[in-house]
Amino acid sequence: MAIETIIFDAYGTLFDVNAAARQAASGDDFPELADAWQHLSADWRTKQLEYTWLRAITGEHADFWQVTQDGLDWAMERAGLSGDSLRERLLQLYWDLAAFDEVPEMLKALKAADLCTGILSNGSPEMLSAAVKSAGIARHLDHTLSVETVGVFKPARAVYDLVGRTFDCDPAQVAFVSSNGWDAAGAASYGFVSVWVNRLGLPMDRLPGTPAHVLPDLVGLPDLIEGL
Repeated sequence: MAIETIIFDAYGTLFDVNAAARQAASGDDFPELADAWQHLSADWRTKQLEYTWLRAITGEHADFWQVTQDGLDWAMERAGLSGDSLRERLLQLYWDLAAFDEVPEMLKALKAADLCTGILSNGSPEMLSAAVKSAGIARHLDHTLSVETVGVFKPARAVYDLVGRTFDCDPAQVAFVSSNGWDAAGAASYGFVSVWVNRLGLPMDRLPGTPAHVLPDLVGLPDLIEGL
C-alpha cells in the first residue's frame, strides 16, 4: 500500500524538549542554570518518560502536564535547585517549546505532496495546541491527536488505534515518525511504516518492533516518503 498519512510524535521529534532549560539559562535571571541546565533538562525528560510508562503499567493515569511537573520537581531536587520562580519559568517555557529548524519546511513539503499529516502525542490537548501555535505549524497539520482521548500513554496499542480511527486508513498506509526509539519500535510493532529520527546517534532499542527507516533529522523525510 502507498503511504498516504504521515504521523509525528511531538516532543523531541517536532519540538525541542531541551529548549525550555536552555532558554531559561540564556539570560541573567537564573545564573544557577549556567552549568546545570543540560543535566537538568536530561533528567527532566528521562523522568517525564519514565512516569508515563509507570502510570500506563499501573493504570494510574494522569495527564502529560502532571507528569511534566513531577519530572521537573525530581530533576530540580537532584540538581540541588529550588525556588518557585525558577520552577514557574521552566514550566512556562515548556508551553512554547521551539520547533526544530527544519520542521516548517519539511511539513510544507509533505502537504505540497498531497499527504495527510498529523501529530500523535502523549501531550495533553492544551499543551499540544500551545506548542503547535507557538511554532506556527498548525496550517501544515490535518489533526493533532492526544492520548487523553484513550487515557493511557504510548506505546499502548489503544493510542496508535487513534490514527486509523481519525484518518480512516490502514496501518500500512501510515508513516509514523518519532525521535524516541521505544516509540518508533512500538509503532513498527503495531504495523506502521516506522521512521526513527535518531538525533542523538543512539543504538537501536532491543524491542520487538524495528523501525523500517532511520534518519538523523527531519530534513530528508519528504524525499524518503516520496521514494516509498
